[in-house]
Amino acid sequence: MRTGTVPVPEVGAPPERLHYLDSIRIALSVLVILHHAAQPYGPADWWYVESLPKAQWIEDCAVLNAPFKMSLFFLIAAYVLPSAVDRRRHRPFLRTRLTKLGGPIVIGFFLVIPVLMYAYYLEFRPYGHIGFGDYYWNVYLGNGEEPRNWSGPIWPDRQFGHLWFIQHLLVYSLAYLVWRMAAEAVRSRRNLPRVPESRAVPEHAGGLAVFAFAAVVAIGTALLRIRYPVDQWVPVAEIIQTEPADLAQHIPFVIAGVLAYRRGWLTTLSARVAYSWFAAAVALTVLYLVFRDELTGYFAWGGTDMGQFAWSGYETVLCVGYALGLLVFFRDRVRGTSDLRRSAAQATFAIYLLHLPIVVGLQYLVRDWPLEATGRFLVVGTLGCVLSVATALVLRRTPMVRAVL
Repeated sequence: MRTGTVPVPEVGAPPERLHYLDSIRIALSVLVILHHAAQPYGPADWWYVESLPKAQWIEDCAVLNAPFKMSLFFLIAAYVLPSAVDRRRHRPFLRTRLTKLGGPIVIGFFLVIPVLMYAYYLEFRPYGHIGFGDYYWNVYLGNGEEPRNWSGPIWPDRQFGHLWFIQHLLVYSLAYLVWRMAAEAVRSRRNLPRVPESRAVPEHAGGLAVFAFAAVVAIGTALLRIRYPVDQWVPVAEIIQTEPADLAQHIPFVIAGVLAYRRGWLTTLSARVAYSWFAAAVALTVLYLVFRDELTGYFAWGGTDMGQFAWSGYETVLCVGYALGLLVFFRDRVRGTSDLRRSAAQATFAIYLLHLPIVVGLQYLVRDWPLEATGRFLVVGTLGCVLSVATALVLRRTPMVRAVL
């Protein structure tokens, strides 16, 4: 366990960069690419490419990695929010957020997602061939009439797809900015420094605190899923694509990330506690793989029966355990950096935006190859990771692209 003091940067000064967080972001980006590469070959969820061979182990991997990767992404993104507001102050921070997060959302919604949905329309819907312009105006944007027996998943076809994550980051960033402005106004009236200082001695993050955090996540998840089962998406304010079933996993991680910056929790998080939770997550993973049929027959994705509450708790241990294990492992074992690693970390939003059309394109490419699900997944996953990172790095060499991505 790490204890003691850490350097506290002056307010407005750039904080020391934690390179291991960059490494985690890169690892999580790879996991996201692989998760989407696996979608048509394992899970039963709706996807842009259909009627392909399946493999049980691919579905298992998708189920077991889903709980933690986006929550950890949110925690790391939230961790840098306080320092960003400290350095830039309110209006510059707002402009930067709207550019860096709003830009990919607009590009994705108007340019990337329509191409994917048009390909899906032509290949897997029984409504005949139409031109892209006709599809874009009448079907994607919804200016035409809804066809009879519309196959869905929604009408019109416009959606944000994987951009929900960037949407939520923008919402949480704006919420944090509003909270900071209100808190600074109160501190100013009390003749206190407008910007709170980080603690000279980091606050201990022990086992009891982690257990309480996990309990909040588990209880919140179970309560939300009474009304909103897993995979039910809701358009909040008509434009913010949200899966309420997972909000109790994401929002606490955002709050924890913000608090961790000032209180030094990432420094004091006990390796013993983190690896204990990680071991519990591994144990539940093995249990799921051994007793899959019995457990999936008992677990429920929503409602008020005990199977739903059991899965909410089960998933929480996976979420917290793998997230803490990765944080401490990278903190203690993956400390260095390199030019390529820094560039890849700075390109994570670009990778996230661009990987989906690349992965789906590869899934179409190998659709008629004489391969089983495992072979297809390995081809799409490997090429998807390489091409997504390479494309993002090349495009970000252009100043105009780098300003947005």
